Amino acid sequence: MMTAINKQWRLKARPVGEPIAETWDYTETEVPTITDGQLLIKIEYISIDPAMRGWLNDAKSYIAPVQIGDVMRAGTVGKVIESKHEKFAIGDYVVGHNGVQSYAVSDGTGLHKIDPSLAPLSYYLGVLGMPGMTGYFGLLKTGEPKAGETVVVSGAAGAVGGLVGQIAKIKGCRVVGIAGGAEKCKFLVDELGFDAAIDYKNENVKKALKETCPNGVDVYFDNVGGDILNDVLTQINLHARIVICGAISQYNNTTEAKGPSNYLSLLVNRARMEGIVVFDNIKEYPTAMKDIAGWIQSGDIKVKDHIVAGIETFPETLMMLFKGENFGKLVLKVEG
Repeated sequence: MMTAINKQWRLKARPVGEPIAETWDYTETEVPTITDGQLLIKIEYISIDPAMRGWLNDAKSYIAPVQIGDVMRAGTVGKVIESKHEKFAIGDYVVGHNGVQSYAVSDGTGLHKIDPSLAPLSYYLGVLGMPGMTGYFGLLKTGEPKAGETVVVSGAAGAVGGLVGQIAKIKGCRVVGIAGGAEKCKFLVDELGFDAAIDYKNENVKKALKETCPNGVDVYFDNVGGDILNDVLTQINLHARIVICGAISQYNNTTEAKGPSNYLSLLVNRARMEGIVVFDNIKEYPTAMKDIAGWIQSGDIKVKDHIVAGIETFPETLMMLFKGENFGKLVLKVEG
């Protein structure tokens, strides 16, 4: 058996507020051996997503919390290096939720083969992975944008937001992104083709919304919650659709999450606010992947990944999400 070392990050204690050093336990163990019906995956890339913070809470949600002592849950892409499973061969590349570790044993549940020649491996954790599916279904199925409408996206320079804005442009909408910092805002307009961008760190969001959305807001794709959600609700049109994808501004609160204080705007405008959980659309993933891959090929969608090297950096890399330090889809490359 190989003498390789399996580096793992496990949940040591549930955080109150931001995850800290004491939240995690870093271990190095021998790579496990496999039995019949199992395969061994050498993980190459790990997805770093805002949802990971929610998985640390011992609370009822759409998915069970990570248990104390368990390897931290995460989306991964890797290569099969040993197999005693009839459906997977050595050399296959697979995506799944195999955790923050350098090797994983699997019985094949939740694994999907991918073609590394079609796209870079990291894309299968981003634009062709969970964030891509979230943006696609959240906008098209829940937001239901129509040509000529105004779509506003918060967290617009992140993995989900950047894709949402580009798909909305493909569908003929006017698109305004909200992001932090002049560099990100310039990228949204110059590179991704947004019609306008609002820098929430240096601008008055409510005032900027009035200027950039003179005809109001028809669809708001919310990744941040908090004050920005309140600001957008003041500008919505009749029958607007508010897609609740995430609320990253609230995830590390030590008090209850701050909900929208001016929700009566929904009543006045006969608008609806609806949550999106990507797993609800799992049967339709192939359709979405085909569409997105086609748009990448045609140049209608540009992809930006933010890759950090070294599994040892996991705790600091995760915190980049909550400090707004990532630019594009945040991915951890296992080997530095």
